[in-house]
Amino acid sequence: MSIKPVYQILPLSIRELIQSLPRTILGCLEEIRVRQDRPLEVITSEQSWFVSRNCLLSQQPKDSMIPTKDDCIKMLNLISNHSLYAMEEELRRGYVTVKGGHRVGLVGKVVVDRGQVKHLRDITGFNVRIARQVKGVGESLIPYVLRGDQAENVLIVSPPQCGKTTLIRDLARLASTGGEGYRSHKVGIVDERSEIAGCVDGVPQHDVGPRTDVLDGCPKAEGMMMMIRSMSPEILVVDEIGRQEDSDAVHEAIYAGVHLFATAHGQSVEEVCRRPTLAELVKEGVFSRIILLSRRHGPGTVEAVYDRMLRHLEPAREPFGPKVAGHR
Repeated sequence: MSIKPVYQILPLSIRELIQSLPRTILGCLEEIRVRQDRPLEVITSEQSWFVSRNCLLSQQPKDSMIPTKDDCIKMLNLISNHSLYAMEEELRRGYVTVKGGHRVGLVGKVVVDRGQVKHLRDITGFNVRIARQVKGVGESLIPYVLRGDQAENVLIVSPPQCGKTTLIRDLARLASTGGEGYRSHKVGIVDERSEIAGCVDGVPQHDVGPRTDVLDGCPKAEGMMMMIRSMSPEILVVDEIGRQEDSDAVHEAIYAGVHLFATAHGQSVEEVCRRPTLAELVKEGVFSRIILLSRRHGPGTVEAVYDRMLRHLEPAREPFGPKVAGHR
């Protein structure tokens, strides 16, 4: 996935600095943090750095480039194509997905109406999260997930930035495409945060497979029911379940004969089982495969694969690849 769309939303003063960074840094860049009147920061898969006006990297903020209010205004205009009105919903959600599937988180003054977030104004901080699709990362797990006509109900568990979205995206692609020993399936992605498919104007920026349909920016629980009613998927793919309404929708999907690929935050299966909503699903054996990821050997380290009885099926393995960045 090209990083060029990211350059296009950065003010010239910041863009030139980022483009001048060493290739080794650009190759594993995960985030660019732009904060008004505070040091410019870049984050790689290994560590974070502050950036000076001479393109020097340091872990200390001294002598760093300091984005100004004007820089933030210019960046917001570039992101919105000079039309903040068209970004009203994104401002309410606090993030924007740009071409290439890259996501920009926003912070500033929150405007609240009747207890609900209406939108953001006075944007003073941006977190540009670099999207990098890594094809093939799910292939070694296919024997545990897909066999012939059969698909397992899969829950991928990890702390943030350990590769669960990267993995579920690739499993969706593989299930949609089909391969040796398993057929292709109709896949429906409910992409509440525009992270799995990275849609722009409804069009996926990532390769999610030829038989995949995407509901972008739709709440998971409602979107799962919409997808079942309208597109008859065989496999539903959703990110970061955990609320009661998510659990209700999962039950409805399972009872409708639809298989599920989902993710959840957690350091371990034991931690997941301490969350009431997820504990109920695990106790019921809804998920016939639970895959635990970490960053122990880099993003995407598979710590274990469990069956519905929480029996250990797969030992810890190496990560997706050496120093692969951009996993979420």
